[in-house]
Amino acid sequence: MTEKPLGHKSYGSIPHLSNSRLGPGEHTCEQGQERIATKEPRDKNDLIIVQEKVDGSNCAVAKVKGEIIPLGRAGYRAETSPYKLHHRFAEWVLENKKRFEEVLKEGERIVGEWLAQAHGTRYKLPHEPFVVFDIMSKGHERMCYHDFLLRVLPHQFIVPRLIHLGQPITVNKVLKLLEPSGHGAIDPVEGAVWRVERNGKVDFLVKYLRSDKIDGCYLPENNNGKEVWNV
Repeated sequence: MTEKPLGHKSYGSIPHLSNSRLGPGEHTCEQGQERIATKEPRDKNDLIIVQEKVDGSNCAVAKVKGEIIPLGRAGYRAETSPYKLHHRFAEWVLENKKRFEEVLKEGERIVGEWLAQAHGTRYKLPHEPFVVFDIMSKGHERMCYHDFLLRVLPHQFIVPRLIHLGQPITVNKVLKLLEPSGHGAIDPVEGAVWRVERNGKVDFLVKYLRSDKIDGCYLPENNNGKEVWNV
């Protein structure tokens, strides 16, 4: 079997807020986390960042022993995937290799959504198809939002649209701010991600997905064999 260059998955799963649509194997967050993210901070040191949830294939690019390696979510090399979209991702990373060499330090990986192929949301993309939201190292340690932006924006990487930054904010208020999409979504935006940081470190993430969202409805296995591409 093909080995995982990192020795583990490139990205885990984000727990859901209550009333968010759960997919297979997913779970809701702790009540205390939901309270902090949406209602009441512990103190002035909690910072709540809410971003548009983009709907594609979770992929990553790692720098391991100086090599730039495109990865699927499970942690295997993207070019070994049975899916065409991951082969395209690997090709795109190779075309943009210099940018990744410049943005990543040894042992780090940049994680995002590869939006080239429509999954459950179609896009008329106004930008390149990779939207990045994390730089990670030491297993699953995340870089804080401010430092992340300082690292990726000078290299013209695309990040999820910022919906809110500051105090806790309820799901209902966020839902009113979701449209229009910052990434050209043709279908309704699927939801949002709350990032809770404390004292300059990422404490936890939670998310909310619309109840009427159907995962992967545009993938060929769910769409009579038809592929739908955003680029």
